This record gives sequence, structure tokens and C-alpha cells, in this order.
Amino acid sequence: MRRGRVRTRRLRTQSLARLMPNLITVLALCAGLTGIQFALLGHWRNAVLAIIVSAILDASDGRLARLLNSSSRFGAELDSLSDVISFGVAPAVILYVWTMNTAGTLGWALVLLYCVCVALRLARFNTALDDPAPLPFAHRFFTGVPAPAGAGLVLLPMVLSFQEEIGADFLQHWLPNGIVLVTVAFLLVSRVPTFSFKRVRVPPRAVLPVLLLGALTAAFLVGVPWATLTVIGLVYAASIPFSMLAHRKAVAAHLGGGPAASSGEAH
Repeated sequence: MRRGRVRTRRLRTQSLARLMPNLITVLALCAGLTGIQFALLGHWRNAVLAIIVSAILDASDGRLARLLNSSSRFGAELDSLSDVISFGVAPAVILYVWTMNTAGTLGWALVLLYCVCVALRLARFNTALDDPAPLPFAHRFFTGVPAPAGAGLVLLPMVLSFQEEIGADFLQHWLPNGIVLVTVAFLLVSRVPTFSFKRVRVPPRAVLPVLLLGALTAAFLVGVPWATLTVIGLVYAASIPFSMLAHRKAVAAHLGGGPAASSGEAH
């Protein structure tokens, strides 16, 4: 009896430049895992910084892939696997070692809930990539909170505790962190539309103010990093109601044949 031959699909030979997006994704994965190592050693600030570095790298690989015209299904799958580790497993382990372990089985259940929701959110995102007919304004919104933003939100109490002016005892208690974990887990898998800033176009009149704002933010990040990160996290959380309103208006304009119905590239 003959055994059927199993054909394996091999990766095509590519230049080093075209592999750069995937290399950046691997670096993002390594940064997320390094955050876990810092947490196990009790270096909490370094653990948060490692997640931030992973988020910056994660935001860069997709843009670089589009610039080099090297986007691939392999890269998309690798990116999702990296995101599960860096923005799902790593923040959950950091929070569990920092405080959630004091809640016993409940604390472990809450960090598990968060991890599962990150995985479900990414699986839904990958499925949406195959949508043959997305809405024309879909590129302006995410469905639910994206994984990197979710990681930033669940680590917000820890970032707040790094500021000496604020008492760290309450912020390190498992209860407020558990509430944040459950809330963010719900937002990850919800249908709540959130702003996608990946393809925001800056009008010529606003280029200079945007550059000045970026420079000012960088200066604050160097001078008072934890306070600046806190403000960024709170501003993002406050933007969610506005994104819901903007999405509702876009849907209404699309159904009514308004300006939002014009053609656009789907995310």
C-alpha cells in the first residue's frame, strides 16, 4: 500500500530588506518575553518599558511591510502570535506577579480571562482580513480595543503607582486591578468601535502643530515618563465614547449616501 506524499509549502527566497518587517515582529515578541523576565525579577518599571518597546515595534512592522511591499500571510500570522504573547500573556504575568496572586484562584482566573480575550480579539481581526466587502470607512476604526492598547490600559494602575505623589498601596491591591482587567477584557472582544490611528492623514495646515505636539510629548516622556504615559492612557480611554459617536455618524452617512460613503481602503 502506497503512502501518499505530503507536500509542504516552502517559503520563497527573499531579500534581507523584505524580511525586515518579520524581524521587527520577532524583536517585538522578544521584548514582550523580556517583560516577563523583568517581572519575575521584580523590576516593575523595566517590565512596563519592555511592553512599551514591544508596542512601538509592533506599530512599525506593518508600516514597513507596506512600504517594502512585503506584506504576506506568514507575516500577518507571525504578528498575531507575537501580539498574543507581548500584549496578552506578558501583561497578565506581570500583573499576576505584581498583585493578582494575592487574590488566589480568583486572581489567576482574571488574568486568564484577559489572555483569552486578547487571543479571541486577534482571531477575529485575522478573520476580518478576509472580508471581501468591508465598509468604505472601516479603515478608520477597530472593532473593540486593539491588543497593544489593551495591554497599556491594564498596566495603567501599575504606571500610576510609579509616581511618588500617588499612594501605591491602593493601586497595588488586586481589586482595582481586577476591575480594570475585566473591563479591558470586555472591550477587547466587544463590538465597540475605537479609532484606528494607523492611516490618519494630516492636512497641510496641521503638519507643524502635529510635529510640535510630537516633540512636546517626547520631551515629557523623557522628563516625566510615568505621568506622561498615564495621561496618554487616560486620553485614549476618554476617546472611546468619541469613536463610538464618530462611527455612528459614519454609518448614518453611509446608509444615506453621504460623504462617509466615499471610497476608501479597508483596514
